[in-house]
Amino acid sequence: MVKNIGGKDFFEMLWQSAVKLRGALEPGEYKHPVLGLLFLKYVSDSFVEMQENLKQWTADPNNEDYYEEDEEDRLAIINDRDEYNAENVFWVPENARWEHVAKQAKDTNIAKILDEAMGEIEKANPKVKGLLYRGFSLLKLPPAKFGELIELFSKIGFNSKDHKAADVLGQAYEYFLGKFALAEGKGAGAFYTVDSIVKVLVEIVAPHKGQLYEPAIGSAGMVVWSEKFMESHGGQRGDISVYGQEYTHTTWKLAAMNLIIRGIDFDLGESNGDTLLNDLHKDLRADYCMANPPFNQDDWGAEKVRGDVRWKYGEPSNGNANYAWIQHMIHHLNDKGKAGIVMANGAMTSNNNNEDVIRAGIVEDDLVECMVALPPKLFINTQIPSCLFFLNKNKKHKGKTLFIDARHLGRLETAAQRVFDEVDIQKIAETYHAWAETGETDKAYECIPGFCKAVDKADIAAQGYNLSPGRYVGAAEVEEDEAEFEEEMALLTEALTGQIVKSVKLDVEIKASLKEVGYDV
Repeated sequence: MVKNIGGKDFFEMLWQSAVKLRGALEPGEYKHPVLGLLFLKYVSDSFVEMQENLKQWTADPNNEDYYEEDEEDRLAIINDRDEYNAENVFWVPENARWEHVAKQAKDTNIAKILDEAMGEIEKANPKVKGLLYRGFSLLKLPPAKFGELIELFSKIGFNSKDHKAADVLGQAYEYFLGKFALAEGKGAGAFYTVDSIVKVLVEIVAPHKGQLYEPAIGSAGMVVWSEKFMESHGGQRGDISVYGQEYTHTTWKLAAMNLIIRGIDFDLGESNGDTLLNDLHKDLRADYCMANPPFNQDDWGAEKVRGDVRWKYGEPSNGNANYAWIQHMIHHLNDKGKAGIVMANGAMTSNNNNEDVIRAGIVEDDLVECMVALPPKLFINTQIPSCLFFLNKNKKHKGKTLFIDARHLGRLETAAQRVFDEVDIQKIAETYHAWAETGETDKAYECIPGFCKAVDKADIAAQGYNLSPGRYVGAAEVEEDEAEFEEEMALLTEALTGQIVKSVKLDVEIKASLKEVGYDV
């Protein structure tokens, strides 16, 4: 069995298993069988572990809750589905368990066997009906490819004694989403949210009890971390009601599976949908809202929602959806609601008339409680400079906004990847809470030149409603034109990379087509 389940080497090994399918399938295709097999291994291991526990408990005279002297009564408990449901463990029929599948790994019909196993799990667990991957037979892969993956996954043991298996599975989903997005060559709209950013968002928004809404939910990583935060602060599962929406059908299913596995109740709508054009939760007014929407989304269909009730501060531009997302989330907050939003830096300083008017309106309405400038290289999939907006409809410090410049925090884990350690996350979060939850004369908070400063709304207006922390904290300021240049270059570089990938793919397709008609290029 693989040791250090959930460690960096573990996830890299999983990724290498997916890479085994490269060449035979496109990245957008091979993520489904890999994640499907990962889920199958997880539910099977969890079921077998629970079954073994019940066998031990029912045979132990010292276990007053489970001990049964009569063998028939013992078997009744061991095979009682309610016992498994109570521990949030899927019931896995015998012919769907990993041991059964692994024994047939070299069978020429292994793809069909896998599809049937997934079907059996859906029948036994109605809550996942229609969510599981059942397309192994459609891939037309050599059986040996499936055999290799099954053999590799057999080395993984999801044992709750060593780790919280559901957490590892959820982390694997998150890891794969980022890796697959890179492999598919998608742009800024395809990235997922790394732990460094998720933890800062959750620590500041601090969801304790009420309704949590995530309009670009991805694989539900923010919700999962919010649940952990709530429980670590004395809350109980069920204190938070989860609502969300996701554009991509496959990612929507991943989110649903991630939440089901962890026993979190949710409403993601009946299916996937475009949040900006087809709001599935029109009547929702949430206590908390968090999102990492696509950066600088252009040509998003603004003309289809002209005059929408969400656009209180102005019509968002079709050339950039940043302020459509921001206004959408403001609309869905209740009178005391808080929101944390990941945004491209351009949203703080844009020179677009529509955005300038909207931003001014939001500031004048005293909704912007805190702005955090982030360092580069936090995201795996994009180099676009980013920031965090924190909005609050019930600010303690009326007429003021806290600016935090965190661009110099974190460390380079690799040449291309920066991460926040726990000390960095706590420095940002504690600075916010020391200011947001104390009075003007309390000594818990103090402005630190180059890092943080509380600013009056009138001073922000005097700066043209510029929300860049570097403009106010007094040091380490990046000039506005330099920031705009960096973002524009990042956008152009990503666009060029995408065009190059498409060009190479088209070149291969053209050569193949010419070869079919007798021209070997």
